[in-house]
Amino acid sequence: MRTELVTDALAMALHQRHPEAGVIHHSDKGSQYTSIAFGQRCEQAGVRPSTGRTGTCFDNAITESFFASLECELIDRRTFRTRSEAERALFSYIEGFYNPRRRHSANGQLSPAEYERRHTLKNAQVLDYAAA
Repeated sequence: MRTELVTDALAMALHQRHPEAGVIHHSDKGSQYTSIAFGQRCEQAGVRPSTGRTGTCFDNAITESFFASLECELIDRRTFRTRSEAERALFSYIEGFYNPRRRHSANGQLSPAEYERRHTLKNAQVLDYAAA
């Protein structure tokens, strides 16, 4: 995996989500995540990079769960003829099913999109109350 891939993915996430300053990006200790370029991009965007301890999956259990679901629910069930076909299937799974509809115990049985919507709404209400 190249550093450009993760810096481009970070840029896409920042553009789509507009997270609060100080949001944490958790990853493993791969060289692309510990690169100077990725660290600088995180700093520019107000993102706090975080890496797990070597050999410990529990500090990144939600991400590990996502990849297990992805493998079981999509990858193990299909054979992709081209990279483009695989990319379309991944996008469809993540944006068409996983984020908007798949419920999670870590989110109180809410989908990631619904959890994020409620979190954003709650924070907006707190800010409105504080401004009043």
